[in-house]
Order: sequence, then structure tokens, then C-alpha cells
Amino acid sequence: MARLLVHVEGQTEEKFVESILRPHLMSRGFHEVSPRRLGNNRLRQNRGGIRGWPEVMRDITAHLKQDASVCATTMVDYYGLPQDAARGWPGRGGASQHDSPEGRARQVEDALAVAIAKEMSHRFNPRRFIPFVLMHEFEALLFSDCLAFSAAIGRANLQHELQAIRDEFTTPEAIDDSPETAPSKRIVKLVPSYQKPLFGVYAAKAIGIDRIRQECAHFDSWLTRLESLVQ
Repeated sequence: MARLLVHVEGQTEEKFVESILRPHLMSRGFHEVSPRRLGNNRLRQNRGGIRGWPEVMRDITAHLKQDASVCATTMVDYYGLPQDAARGWPGRGGASQHDSPEGRARQVEDALAVAIAKEMSHRFNPRRFIPFVLMHEFEALLFSDCLAFSAAIGRANLQHELQAIRDEFTTPEAIDDSPETAPSKRIVKLVPSYQKPLFGVYAAKAIGIDRIRQECAHFDSWLTRLESLVQ
């Protein structure tokens, strides 16, 4: 199982996989790591836009059935996941009952794993699907190193303001998902010219995957599970 498909929400996550995640995992033994886009940015409304779970599930299981050597994972934002009856992602509806962001993410991840295993045959190896839900969005990871982040986007003078935001939370992954105070909204307030796909991935490169792992336990847990597939 040395081929990995990463089902992502948008362009930023897609570029993150191509530029940062792929080289890291291939250095650990994967021979192919490819992103697969779940949504269409042009069709998104407000803060959502990821396709409904039934359609996404068909895509994931089709890949898993076509090639017994392929593994799959997800990299999606928690708050953008549909919750309505027809399109809702497993576990998302009741996840808010958890106090911790990681608890909410894990409820969805566990439910996704169960749904895929149920859809596949009884011979399916559950290690082939490792779901990951970002809490709350990709930009939260960039607060792992505010010095490197501010320097990478050419705004070194904002290091302390970014750090002040980071210091409000126990982990960058806990920066909240309000429409006004989500990580990306906080960044744009400080840097109106911030371009998410370009600056986000550039900053993540400058920070480095090891630093992100140190600061973001949930992200680190996901990456550790992926690495274990080829160990």
C-alpha cells in the first residue's frame, strides 16, 4: 500500500499536498501521493461548498475498489462539511457536543471510517482509509510559527500580532471557526492582500512540516498514521 490519494477541499490544500505533503511522504516510502479535489471553488456558497457525502463516498470507494494497493485519506475543513439529511457527512451533525476541537474532528473521522468500511466488502482492510478533518481550516496550521509565517508573506512587522492571536489558544488547531474570527479571517484583517493558495502554501513551506507537527497534535497524529502505512 504505497500509493496514496488525498481527497482535499480546495486549491490551497491541493497545493499543500503537491508541494509539502507529497515530498515528505515519498521520502518515507510512498511511491505516489496525489491530491483529488472534492469541491469547486466557483460553486461554493458562503463558507461551505464541499460536495455531499454520498457523492464523495462513491468517489473514494471507487478508487479503493479499482486498486487494492491504493490508500485514501481526506483533508477537509470541519465547518464546511454539509450537515443536511441528503448531503450530510457522517458524524458532523452531532459533533458540536464535544468541548474540544479535536473531539469534534475525531467524531467525524471515526464516522467516516465506519461509513467507508461498511460500503466496502467484508474483506476491506480499514487501514486503507485514514480520514482527516482540519480544525478549523488550513490557515490555522500557519500559526505554528508566527515568525516564519510573517517573514514568508513579507510582513515581518506582524509577527507579534499573529503571535498574540496564537497565544489565545492552547494549539493553532483550536483557533475558532466563527465567520468573523476564523484563522483566514484574522489573517485577512491584518493583511488585506493575503492570497490564500499562494501565500498559505508558501508560508507552510517556510514553517516546515516538522514545526507544524510540534504545534498541532491532531495533524501530527494523522501524519503518523499515514507514515505507518509504509513502515
